[in-house]
Amino acid sequence: MLDRSTDAEFRTSFVREPSALRHCPALVLNADFRPLSYYPLSLWPWQESIKAVFLDRVLILAEYEEVVRSQRAAIRIPSVVVLKDYVKPQKRVAFTRFNLFLRDEFCCQYCGSKGDLTFDHVIPRSRGGVTSWDNVVAACAPCNLKKANKSLRQSGMALRRPPYQPDAEAMQRAGRRFPPNHLHDSWVDFLYWDAELEA
Repeated sequence: MLDRSTDAEFRTSFVREPSALRHCPALVLNADFRPLSYYPLSLWPWQESIKAVFLDRVLILAEYEEVVRSQRAAIRIPSVVVLKDYVKPQKRVAFTRFNLFLRDEFCCQYCGSKGDLTFDHVIPRSRGGVTSWDNVVAACAPCNLKKANKSLRQSGMALRRPPYQPDAEAMQRAGRRFPPNHLHDSWVDFLYWDAELEA
């Protein structure tokens, strides 16, 4: 852990962030050269990647053309870094809105539509349903309103797939089906998206 004076020194040694560098994240790989996470993709802001280089915690595998300068040094911004020490992946998947939508592949579990999603308690809270992986699903607003606080039978609706608690491996597989909107060219060789390869 950095002491505060060293951390402050590091932060102030580099000039103010040029606007061109606001979008230079580094892809972070574990020591086994696989991304720490696909859900969301493990990215660090450029400041964090440079700090990790100076603390000798990572190796740089690829760089951007952009350079940052301090009074004593100039360094190209890392675009891919690999941790020197292996970090054991977490087995428990946090119950968050994003992870719930990812588990349900960003589509309504009643009608299959995509887009403006909310979440629905399969067994309504007013009937004793709890907020958990096993009782909450992604739902579009019209389906959520139609089901309201009724049971599935009362509403005449059916689930495309029952809710379940995913493990980390299932979430990694799901995350690989939904790459982010922006992928830097230097990241591609380290990512394995579930997409058809070009001939």
